[in-house]
Amino acid sequence: MKNLKNILAIAIITIAAFSCKNETQPEIITVETTTETTKATLDPNATYAKAEFKIEGMTCAIGCAKTIEKKMAKMEGVKSATVDYDRQLAMVEYDEAKVTPASLEGTVTSVADMYKVKDMKTVDAFTKAKK
Repeated sequence: MKNLKNILAIAIITIAAFSCKNETQPEIITVETTTETTKATLDPNATYAKAEFKIEGMTCAIGCAKTIEKKMAKMEGVKSATVDYDRQLAMVEYDEAKVTPASLEGTVTSVADMYKVKDMKTVDAFTKAKK
């Protein structure tokens, strides 16, 4: 009886040891992709205007202000775009031949219906933040 228990114990240990060796490894496949990012080149001969306007409805700096800033920066003809969440102020430099104040307003309101553009004005220089 003692020998039978020893043989059964050895058989169970052997089966457990060898059955764990057949674990399959996940197959890793590498796929090469190409992404083309085309950044529109700015016309050095263009007339650039600077606009400042208030944006109402923003609730956070990262989700709201940065999203609006990125959308405006991607517009054809926009040289720079900055949205200051603390002052609720957008500052955009754009090519007057390609961008209009109405298109800037449309871009802001297309991000979300809750954003409203107020007091849009063309300026010679952007206002500095108060310290």
